[in-house]
Amino acid sequence: MMDRKLFWGIRVKEIIVLLLFYFFFALSYYLTLRLSQADFIRPGENFFDLSEFFDDGGLQYLLFLLSTIPIWWFIFVKIKKKPIQWRLLTHIITLPLFVYINQQLYYYLADLFGHGHLGGSGKIWDVYIPALLYFIQFGFFHAYEYFRENQRKLRIEGELRQAALKSELAALKAQLNPHFLYNVFNTINASVPAQNEKTRQMIAKLSDLFRYQLQASGQELVSLREELNFVKKYLDLEKERFEDRLKISIDVEKELLDEKIPPMLLQPLVENSVKHGLSSLIEGGSISIRVFKEGERLKFEISDTGVGIKDKKSAFEKGIGLTNTRARLQKMYQSQLELSDNIPNGLKIQFAI
Repeated sequence: MMDRKLFWGIRVKEIIVLLLFYFFFALSYYLTLRLSQADFIRPGENFFDLSEFFDDGGLQYLLFLLSTIPIWWFIFVKIKKKPIQWRLLTHIITLPLFVYINQQLYYYLADLFGHGHLGGSGKIWDVYIPALLYFIQFGFFHAYEYFRENQRKLRIEGELRQAALKSELAALKAQLNPHFLYNVFNTINASVPAQNEKTRQMIAKLSDLFRYQLQASGQELVSLREELNFVKKYLDLEKERFEDRLKISIDVEKELLDEKIPPMLLQPLVENSVKHGLSSLIEGGSISIRVFKEGERLKFEISDTGVGIKDKKSAFEKGIGLTNTRARLQKMYQSQLELSDNIPNGLKIQFAI
């Protein structure tokens, strides 16, 4: 409940902390005034009076809170992606606006309700106090934003370490006498009667898949051509299962085939489309792979006509394929793995490197 997000990514507990922050400062201001006037408090008069609290601090700090909201929204939502130095410079404009608007509005409302306010040279306190509060609260806001961003990076690094550990374990398992594995494939292939050529070809393709996976585990980058050949062989095997129910489209310009990409980047995404998108459909469907250049970045689109995913966020919790790929993209290219609805139906996966 406390961690539930309401709007602009704000959590319930963060709103409660902000309200307590303002109540603390309003109460402190009120108590300071009451203590300074202790000699003038009549016998039997309550030390804390709600109407006096509203007069001597509550109204002014309520105005501080309300005028903080649009400034916070502008700096932490509207221009959030701007460089931090530009966002900090924004305070040069918003600080005097905050002080002036609060002072004038407070004086107007105090006169309207018949409350007292400082006059003469004492008005300087209605400049100093709002300015001091502004520095304190926005200092906390920026520090909290830095803390949350640092926590997010630590969480991503933790996920990457887990993904790297799983990849290393998978690589170690694959390296347990791979020649034995190839010999087994060759033995099986040789034992298949010549008339079952289709089966022999499937075994050969499966052997090629294992061979590429093992070789790729020792390389940081491979050519797009190699990765697509691997994906095609995987899809050929799936096509044997789906037969005419699986249609495949690959759209890549020839001049992009020598581009370097991380190995085993596309296959988990294609497998996700087959396993979670099409496998449950009796009529099958189609998978489309599109790679193109946009500026200096290489963009990828993997789309299917399957059942789709309603809750896109939960898709990263169901298996390691999407999760590991997202973590690799964030770590290597600071790129995001985007999931969206395919038209007219199915799922579209997009990313750029």
